[in-house]
Amino acid sequence: MTTKFGLIGGGVMGEALLSRLIVSGIYQPSEVIVSEPLSLRQDVLQQQYDVAVTADNRVVFAQAQEVIFLAVKPQVFSAIAQELADVIPTAHSPLFISILAGIPLSQLEAAFPQSPVIRAMPNTPATVGAGITAICAGAYTTLKHLQIAQQIFSAVGEVVEVSEVLIDAVTGLSGSGPAYVAILVEALADGGVAAGLPRVVANQLALQTVLGTARLLQETKMHPAELKDRVTSPGGTTIAGIAKLEQARFRSALIEAVKAATERSQELGK
Repeated sequence: MTTKFGLIGGGVMGEALLSRLIVSGIYQPSEVIVSEPLSLRQDVLQQQYDVAVTADNRVVFAQAQEVIFLAVKPQVFSAIAQELADVIPTAHSPLFISILAGIPLSQLEAAFPQSPVIRAMPNTPATVGAGITAICAGAYTTLKHLQIAQQIFSAVGEVVEVSEVLIDAVTGLSGSGPAYVAILVEALADGGVAAGLPRVVANQLALQTVLGTARLLQETKMHPAELKDRVTSPGGTTIAGIAKLEQARFRSALIEAVKAATERSQELGK
């Protein structure tokens, strides 16, 4: 069977994507090849997913017909691009998809001349199939290529298309956002403990409250402010808590966190 999908980098995010692609039937194991330098990881990927595995990135480039997916650390991109410069396929033009933070389309297109390129920014909930990925297309990318990328990333969550100038803002919001939400869950649980709840119960209450609220907002399409108003009765407990959040500038702190992370992403991109 023809090798359609080539994955360069078998780390956490690469494996998460690989597992979902195979489980969902988007690619069969026989259509996939993965390059991974660590022999232990090679064994795990081969045994777990029954895919072809190699330590040589050039083999992936030579065999993958449809997509070459880059899931390595940004620091090694230049070395990989140099290594592959003389083996970029000419008989066919696979779609290159990169999740390398800070590597712009211009740099990707310079490394893979006249090839369709898509830059993507997933987030860590993708590892459990609940992520969201922002994608932006290069100069040689067609509607068909975008549809392929959307299908791939839909396997690990939702997909939005943005212009590249917004990728840093995406990084500041959804890329860094899971850390903000984790702090929120931790703080809610700490508040429960401070109010007298056992730690295990407080953790469970905090986590399910955040999870359930997010699901409620998603399924009802309700504006967050409307849900807040529905929960907040005159002179009640919720408004007392909200008043403290406002006093502590809770919303402002989150806004500033997204802005700071966006600015830092811009700095790293330079």
